[in-house]
Amino acid sequence: MARAESKAVHDNLNVDYVINYRFLDTSKSEAQKDLERLVQALARVGLQVTVRAGENCSLLIFVKAADGERFENEIYKQRVKDWLHGLRAAQPDRETKDVLNQAPATDAERHRVVHHLITTSVSDGGAGINVGSTDWKHVEAIFPLHDHSFNKYWMTKWATTTFLKAEDLDEIRDRFGEKVAFYFAFTQSYFTFLIFPAAFGFSAWVLLGGYSPVYAIVNSLWCITFVEYWKHQEIDLGIRWGVRGVSDIQEKRREFKYETQVKDPVTGESKEVFPAFKRLGRQALAIPFALLAILALGTIIVTCFSIEIFISEVYTGPFKNVLVYLPTILLTTFVPTMSTFLTQIATKINDYENYETAEGYKTALTAKIFILNFITSYLGIFLTAFIYVPFAGPLVPYLDVFHVTARPFAQNEKQLKVPKPGAFSINPNRLKNQVIYFAITAQVVNFFLETVVPYVKRKGTKKYQSMKAERAAGKGGTFDAALNDHAEESEFLTRCRSEVDLPDYDVTDDLREMVVQFGYLALFSVVWPLVPVCYFVNNWIELRSDAFKICLETRRPTPFRSDGIGPWLDSLSFLTWVGSLTSAAIVYLFSNGGSGPDGSPATIKGWALLLTMFFSEHIYLIVRLAVGAALSKLDSPGMNKERAERYLVRKRYLQEQFGDNAMELPPRSTEKITRESLEDDARASSLGTATPASRFWSRQRGWEESVQIGESLIDKMTAIDNKKTQ
Repeated sequence: MARAESKAVHDNLNVDYVINYRFLDTSKSEAQKDLERLVQALARVGLQVTVRAGENCSLLIFVKAADGERFENEIYKQRVKDWLHGLRAAQPDRETKDVLNQAPATDAERHRVVHHLITTSVSDGGAGINVGSTDWKHVEAIFPLHDHSFNKYWMTKWATTTFLKAEDLDEIRDRFGEKVAFYFAFTQSYFTFLIFPAAFGFSAWVLLGGYSPVYAIVNSLWCITFVEYWKHQEIDLGIRWGVRGVSDIQEKRREFKYETQVKDPVTGESKEVFPAFKRLGRQALAIPFALLAILALGTIIVTCFSIEIFISEVYTGPFKNVLVYLPTILLTTFVPTMSTFLTQIATKINDYENYETAEGYKTALTAKIFILNFITSYLGIFLTAFIYVPFAGPLVPYLDVFHVTARPFAQNEKQLKVPKPGAFSINPNRLKNQVIYFAITAQVVNFFLETVVPYVKRKGTKKYQSMKAERAAGKGGTFDAALNDHAEESEFLTRCRSEVDLPDYDVTDDLREMVVQFGYLALFSVVWPLVPVCYFVNNWIELRSDAFKICLETRRPTPFRSDGIGPWLDSLSFLTWVGSLTSAAIVYLFSNGGSGPDGSPATIKGWALLLTMFFSEHIYLIVRLAVGAALSKLDSPGMNKERAERYLVRKRYLQEQFGDNAMELPPRSTEKITRESLEDDARASSLGTATPASRFWSRQRGWEESVQIGESLIDKMTAIDNKKTQ
């Protein structure tokens, strides 16, 4: 790795960050003025800057930490701050050189500190430069360059590795930061845990079939165990990486608006505060937002679901095989549009809630987005399992309102006629086919959309831009940035310009994908036990495709810190709870050989269904408490490390203060027994100032006198005993 690191430094020419400064549609004087202000702001915080030509009216501003001592001091300040807030058990050594010798700055730590200097507000010691800020409207992107040597090493290693070790996760953390590392740690744990349900699911598929109560019980137990294990693992990794509790000390958002300033009772510093009760009142808006999301998205999904039922199971005219795709087209058109609209509303509500830190803001927004994900991901299967199967008989006659979708293609009214109540036969395989789609087809489609399509699109765009530049150059009508490059910088600058065009990497998208997948497993895998087998194969590919995406398809992520996967952990717990209900309900409904009810609610005993779900939920709660208690007893390397560090810190403090005998009190001065001291004791006794207890203990002074008296008593007793025996 040493050779890889040195080569990486050479490849990137010691550049820490690149700022893309675009001045399109801006006057020359304004662009020059803002550039000067930008460079001065960076230099003021100890960053060195050099500028090169970019493409399409842009400049590439390369940034690195200039003053070694000043930069090292910044690292020291960050570590001391971590120690003060309990993230580090050991206090950093006062000598900065000793700090960096004992614990050298990782690549992620270096980039994080430089990013801190660039983006933190001026009042907090930074340059205050942020993308999207009105003060820096020409700053289009701020990103670190890819370490191509490490990327090549990483992908080559993963191509031959099935399971990641702790050291592999440490490498990811050292390069991309804890937030990305936690995602890979979670996905790796999830992938490893899938070995058991995959093997058991395959056995259940062969021996038990679908809708097996045995599989439902085992799957629910597995989901509970995995979620509780990950809670334990998340804490352990947080301690291992020194970020446990880091979400509590994140820097304030520049958009945060405080109302009062109070003195922090812990640190004594002035603290900007927005009243918690006001934020709580604003957070209550999430309730009408959730209702709006359910109404809007639910209406679209239910409508498309009903159209699909009408065309596939009622309509008998021509073009049926083509028209059956109409609901899918409607869904892919209206659901993303509505989701985008609702996401904008969620963002505005989140802005109104006025969070202090970026982490708190993102956590709250993620919770709102999860509502949308839950509806769009699972509502279709819920409709099939709990509406279509039990109530298709009485409901299908009302679907005649959707005959307008197929009327232009029908030859006569009989082809559009809805069957009378009792004459409709439901499709018993509909639910299983839906689950199989989300287990296999959706995963394959998602892989192509996430990995293959962006790669092809990037190659095509690059080729198109190259051809466009060649044509423009032939006409002499464009500025070619590459013509101004120095020969030894040409390859490096070409690579930098290509990275500018890449999208940002957002680990939240990948986490959402894994959590949604877990939801299908927890809620509906009882329908088709091969679901965990499919996900096991998919996640092995997912781990490597995500590495490929980070290295080649996106900009290198800024190494932000995190103490876990954030609100997605609560989502996992929620899905596990819902899964305990849905699995029990599905097993009850489809216990008659897997065909389920015949479309008539008369065949369902409501009390039995509710009782089944009630017992399933309470068993879930009991098992979760038991598993959580059992896992808390397990030995934790992270906790052991934290206890060891705290012990060594305290021991070191005592030794520095009191020497090697710090565990003992200093010896008292011993008083030598003399004739004068005995006379003083006798005098004090005669004056009546001594108590019976003190006189009892003062009759023998020191252990030597006690030994002498004891020996004399032994002599006397022995002599008397000898006389008796004679």
